Amino acid sequence: MDNQLYLSSSPHIHSGETTDKVMRLVIYALLPATLLSIYFFGLPALSVLLICTLGCLAFEALSCKLLKQPLTLSDGSAALTGILLALNLPPSTPWWLSLLGAAIAILIGKQVYGGLGYNPFNPALVARVVLLISFPVQMTSWTTPAPLGSGIDAVTAATPLGEMQTAVMLTGKLPELAISGYTDYLLGHMAGSVGEVSALALLLGGLFLLFKKIISWHIPVSFIGTVLVLGGIFWLVDAGRYPNPIFHLLTGGLLLGAFFMATDMVTSPVTCKGMLLFGCGCGLLTVLIRLFGGYPEGVSFAILLMNACTPLIDRYTRPKIYGQVEPQA
Repeated sequence: MDNQLYLSSSPHIHSGETTDKVMRLVIYALLPATLLSIYFFGLPALSVLLICTLGCLAFEALSCKLLKQPLTLSDGSAALTGILLALNLPPSTPWWLSLLGAAIAILIGKQVYGGLGYNPFNPALVARVVLLISFPVQMTSWTTPAPLGSGIDAVTAATPLGEMQTAVMLTGKLPELAISGYTDYLLGHMAGSVGEVSALALLLGGLFLLFKKIISWHIPVSFIGTVLVLGGIFWLVDAGRYPNPIFHLLTGGLLLGAFFMATDMVTSPVTCKGMLLFGCGCGLLTVLIRLFGGYPEGVSFAILLMNACTPLIDRYTRPKIYGQVEPQA
């Protein structure tokens, strides 16, 4: 009787990954972009990061207490939501707006659906879009980078995507910044959200996640690839009106969205085919909104719209059960 056989339900093989480990590695991947944003934008960016992160942690704890649920701060999801929210906000965001965004992300974007694993939309993007629609002036007040110790004061300026859209609407032609200056965009010398400061830093973080197998290549490659291909088609049709696809890649929140937002395990498809469809849809919507929409940036709207399509994508890309016989017509 000493050698007993214990039976349990599947799965019997575990990967060893835990929620807190995954969240921690994603936060590590965001460190290059986060540190560079503080370097370029200084204390305003640090303030937005701290308020959003601490705010999300506070509202997570409050919701757990009100709902009489176990405290879930240790899983790292609330902290990651706060960091992602901060990276999607302008460096000049008022403290009260950052705190409001944290409340929306946790209470409306996450807890109202039942907490982590049940939210159909990315909580940080829900907060960003709600703030953008409700407070357009504060959410479109951008500043140019002024590196710490440079003695230069940050000044108000439009983002490259914003200047491009305005110039095309007024003159029908691209501005000079949409034709040159790609090195500045790669390294981070441009106005934009806290997390849009450096394409290189975001790319390094995304490659780290791929190396650690926290995310798969399907969504980032199909997302970015669709933007490059579709943007390239428009550019070849009329290079004087539509920007080079490299401009699409290096400006705005494309890399942040492709590697860190669209790949959210809860709100993206589970099959490889579904991930490819999801990424292509995000890329298609991003380009259409950037070139023809009312907003210069379309990444957030594109990801949220495709989040809504995820259950449908999962349903129609579900693999066949082994031995399943197709019904006769």
